[in-house]
Amino acid sequence: MKLLKSIVGILTLSLLSSNFANAGSHAYTYSGPDISGEKLTILGPWLAPEDESFRDVISIFENATGAVVEYGGSDEFEQIINIDCQAGSPPDIAVFPQPGLAANIAATGCLKPLGPDVESLVSSNYAAAQSWIDLATYKDESGFDKFYGVFYRVNVKSLVWYSPDNFEDNGYEVPETMEGLIALTEQMAADGNTPWCIGLGSGGATGWPATDWMEDVMLRSYPPFVYDNWVSNELKFNDQKILDAMDFFGSFALNDSYVNGGAKAVATTDFRDSPNGLFSSPAECMMHRQASFIPAFFPEGLEAGVDYDFFYFPAFAEKDLGKPVLGGGTVLTATNMNRVTTEFMKFLMHPEAHERFMEKGGFLTPHTGVDTSKYASDTFRSLHEVLQNATTFRFDGSDLMPGWVGAGSFWTGMVDYTNGKSAKEVADAIQASWIAGQ
Repeated sequence: MKLLKSIVGILTLSLLSSNFANAGSHAYTYSGPDISGEKLTILGPWLAPEDESFRDVISIFENATGAVVEYGGSDEFEQIINIDCQAGSPPDIAVFPQPGLAANIAATGCLKPLGPDVESLVSSNYAAAQSWIDLATYKDESGFDKFYGVFYRVNVKSLVWYSPDNFEDNGYEVPETMEGLIALTEQMAADGNTPWCIGLGSGGATGWPATDWMEDVMLRSYPPFVYDNWVSNELKFNDQKILDAMDFFGSFALNDSYVNGGAKAVATTDFRDSPNGLFSSPAECMMHRQASFIPAFFPEGLEAGVDYDFFYFPAFAEKDLGKPVLGGGTVLTATNMNRVTTEFMKFLMHPEAHERFMEKGGFLTPHTGVDTSKYASDTFRSLHEVLQNATTFRFDGSDLMPGWVGAGSFWTGMVDYTNGKSAKEVADAIQASWIAGQ
């Protein structure tokens, strides 16, 4: 699955879509139109070392087209893009780490729709493509839905990490369904093993790991539109569906026999330390549900695929909801739709724009046409399979909710829940905060 054949000049949409769609079976390199001297500015959140990897990707575009691209990264991206848009001097392309902020900026008129050509490329080349299109579709200043962005560099949260040796020693098998995961949890406890390590501690952000659990449970309990309605508050936070999802999380986290340290340790254990129980001797837990970035916090010297591995956080067989995946990612949007901007957005759908970053590590893509051998590790190749098998992809719900809820009352509410408050008490408080903040 290698690279796309040369794109010479300005191609028709049908030819462009065909070439991209066939990219996986050929060895191609990107060759764009001659736009020598055209300049493009990009602002994003990536700092070292990610910014160097992205600049390397940019160099492919520059060398092929003659365009000059300037990338600037900042950890204050959110503030800068708001100021720049208000001042009327935004960069040509803005890289948003949160689609909710992109939607807010789109409503001001600062962002420009990308048009049907780019949307068609996403549709032709991304797994669960409609989910990615929906995540980049926002209301313009007149209230009409428009397609604004290309998602690039994503992460997966619907994962369960474990020690293969621990599973083998105890005769455990990776479950294929949620029913199987529940049964495995019960079996582990019956065997005298602690099934789960769960930690919600994260300084000022304490509580967010529990919101990820909730979001994954919602996607496995109800159709995607229910998740969307919950995130937008069309479905109120204290609806019975939400209470049931919270209590399902509680069936794991609040059972002293199921979680390392007992239920009281959940809120106080730092999320970075919580997976360490997988690797103690004897093991303090057998499983840890967390996103694709968590190996960065594992003890040093461990080998992926040997000392640790992961499996997909499974769906309920009885609910027939496919294979939903929860995650996050960055979305590239445009404030100035000139020729160089359009070509760069099309370039981002070329496999080589992904493969170059893949080689550097720390990069995951839903692109179906990339050469997976370009990934820096087997772990990322396996993560890629999770994305490819996804029937639905949804962005982290707390990141889509208003800040005072998603990064406020939702986080603190889940801590309150693990400390003994009922799901109804917690959900009522979160819903009240949502209304109060409007």
